[in-house]
Amino acid sequence: MQAFSSAIAGLLASRAVLEGVGVGDSTASPTSALLLSILQDSMGRIATILFAHRLGTSLEPECKMYRLAADIFNDCAMLMDCLSPVFPKPARVMILSLSSCLRALCGVCAGSAKASLSAHFAKKGNLGELNAKDSSQETVISLLGMLAGSVVVSWVTTPMATWATLIALLSIHLGTNYAAVKAVSMNSLNRQRANIVFGHMLSYEHSGVEILSPKEVSEQERIFERDGVLRVGDVVFGSGRIGVSMQTLLVCINAAIPTQSGALITMPVKVADLLNLFASEGYILWVNDTLRSDTSLKEVLIVLKKDCTALDQLKAWMHALLLVHESDDRDATAPPKAEKSNAETQLNKLNTTLELRRQLFDQHIPVLKSKGWDLDAAALETRAGVRALIPIQKKQSVNRATT
Repeated sequence: MQAFSSAIAGLLASRAVLEGVGVGDSTASPTSALLLSILQDSMGRIATILFAHRLGTSLEPECKMYRLAADIFNDCAMLMDCLSPVFPKPARVMILSLSSCLRALCGVCAGSAKASLSAHFAKKGNLGELNAKDSSQETVISLLGMLAGSVVVSWVTTPMATWATLIALLSIHLGTNYAAVKAVSMNSLNRQRANIVFGHMLSYEHSGVEILSPKEVSEQERIFERDGVLRVGDVVFGSGRIGVSMQTLLVCINAAIPTQSGALITMPVKVADLLNLFASEGYILWVNDTLRSDTSLKEVLIVLKKDCTALDQLKAWMHALLLVHESDDRDATAPPKAEKSNAETQLNKLNTTLELRRQLFDQHIPVLKSKGWDLDAAALETRAGVRALIPIQKKQSVNRATT
C-alpha cells in the first residue's frame, strides 16, 4: 500500500517539477533545464557522501528509525517539488536542489535499513532470494501505482485537488510505513531496547518477573528516541556516551565541578584506582559531573577497551543504567563535601553498582538467550568509537593484585 500511494504521489510531484523547469513556457531553455538537473544531481551526491560519513555507523543499530526517516525525507521532497512552481526561478532552484538532497538522504537511509531488515528476516541463508522477491514485489506494486497515477494525474488538475490528493496519499504512505516499522521485532539490543530490557529487569528484580522478549520490547519501543538517553520506563535519568576516548574521560575527571552556590570544586581521583576497579572488565565508566549543577540528569562516559566484545558493551550500558538509576536524587541538593569524600563516594558508587551489575547480568544471560536475544550483535555504538589500549585482565590475576 505504501509503495502504491508513493508512486501516485511521485507522479504529482514530477508534474510540478516539469512545470517548474519550464515545460509549456516558450521562454524556457533546454540548457537551463539541463543545468538544473546537473545541479540537483550534484547536490544529491554530495549529500549522500556527507550523510554516509556522518551517520553511517548508526544506520544498522537504528535501522527502524532510519527506515521511517527515509519515507519522511522522500515525502518532504515531494512536498517541496509541488511547492516549487509557486516561487520565482532563483528560489525555485534552491528548493529543487534541497529536495534532491532529501531524496539522497532517503536513498542512504532506505538502502541501509533495508539491508539490515532483510538480514533480520532471512532466517535460512536465503538473503539473496528474499531481496529478489522483495524487489520484484515492489516493482509490480510501483508499476500498478504508475498506471493508476496516470489516471489520477489526468483528472486532478486544479491546485486544490492536487494538494488534497497529495496530502491524502502521503498520509497513507507514512501511516502504513509507521505501522510496518512498528511491527518489526529486532532481536539485537541497541541502546533503546537495552534500556527497555534492563530497565524492566531493574524495576522488577525482586519480584521474579520474566525477561522481556523481542516481541514485547517492540510494543514498547519508540521509533524516534533521544540520542543516548538512559531511561527506565518513562523516566529519563540521564544519557550515556559509549566509545569515548580515554582523553575525554580524564578531562572530565580532572575538570572543576560547579556547585549550586556557583563555586567550583575539583574531585581528585586516582586514575590507578579507577583502572583497578575495571581491570577485569572490557570497559571503564565514569559519571560526568561537569554538567550544570541545576539539573538532576547525569551523563555517563563509557571507554571501551581494545579487546572488548559485544557482551562487554551490553555490560557497560547496563552498568550505566544501574548507576544513574541507583543514584540518590538528594546528591543534587546535598551540600558539597570534601574533595576526598566526593572522590571516594564516586568510586564507592561505581564499585557497588559494578557488583550488582555482575550479579544481575551473569544471572540473566541464559534467560536473555532463551528469549531470543542475540547478545553477540554489537548495536550500541552509533558513531565511530575509539578503543583504549588497555588489556583486560583475568579475574584471578586481579584478585592476586588486590591481595
